[in-house]
Amino acid sequence: MTTPTIDRPGSTAEERTRAARPGAARRGGGSRVVLYVVLCGLALLFVAPIVWMISTSLKTQVDATVSTSLIPSPVTTGSFEPLLSWDSKDPVLRWFVNSVVVATVTTALVVTTAALAGYALARFRFRGRGLVFSMVVGTLFLPGFIFLIPNYIIVSNLGLLDTLTALVLPPVGGAFGVFFLRQFFLSLPDELDEAARLDGASDYQVFRSVMLPLAQAPLSTIAVITFLASWNDFLWPVYVLYTKTTLTLPAGLPLLQGAHHEDQPLIMAGAVIASVPALVVFVLAQRKIIESVATTGLKG
Repeated sequence: MTTPTIDRPGSTAEERTRAARPGAARRGGGSRVVLYVVLCGLALLFVAPIVWMISTSLKTQVDATVSTSLIPSPVTTGSFEPLLSWDSKDPVLRWFVNSVVVATVTTALVVTTAALAGYALARFRFRGRGLVFSMVVGTLFLPGFIFLIPNYIIVSNLGLLDTLTALVLPPVGGAFGVFFLRQFFLSLPDELDEAARLDGASDYQVFRSVMLPLAQAPLSTIAVITFLASWNDFLWPVYVLYTKTTLTLPAGLPLLQGAHHEDQPLIMAGAVIASVPALVVFVLAQRKIIESVATTGLKG
């Protein structure tokens, strides 16, 4: 007669628990199946618009108008050809380059300023530190559109209207990156600073050689959030950019739709071009984002 698992001397606590509750494994398996079904349904819900967008961009104009099939018949890339010409009537390629430049430069500046400010507010002791941090965090509670007019006046007085620089400067003073990185630096033990200073490191050396390597995950998160926000920004570019050659993709793509004529494959082709960099950046950085959310503390 076989000895039950719960009575075997070498059995683990988990095995004894399963032997005592034979229906628990089956119930757990059923819950897991339900969870997978729900997750697959949510995945299809989010992926479906992307699939439809790509499918429409590969159709002819007639097929896109009369057919509801996701499979183009015939498959054509004709909608992409006029968009990828540098001297096209609607210079989508130029808008794409403008968006890449603006998003990249903005991300670099925001990450740099947020890291420096967050480190100073977390690790340095000076009078008024709490007040400064409260003022920074207070701006997070203000709706972004109320800054449109002040930012416009500043950019106009600096003579930067209708230039890409007008898109780069306003986000540099954003508060979220400062708050996020301050919370991370606060979660690090003080012994790291003390050990580095005992070895003769200056404040800058502690920041560069000790803190920044530990902050790769939250820095990556701030970089991705800033890049996507800059890439998708529509309202501010519409305010400050006037000529076609200086537009970014979000501000330029609406020009593809005429007042009396709608070329759906052309519009969807422009949307595909605009979506690819954002999807690539998020897929490549998603592990860092999850890691930073899991490890960044909320220590005050």
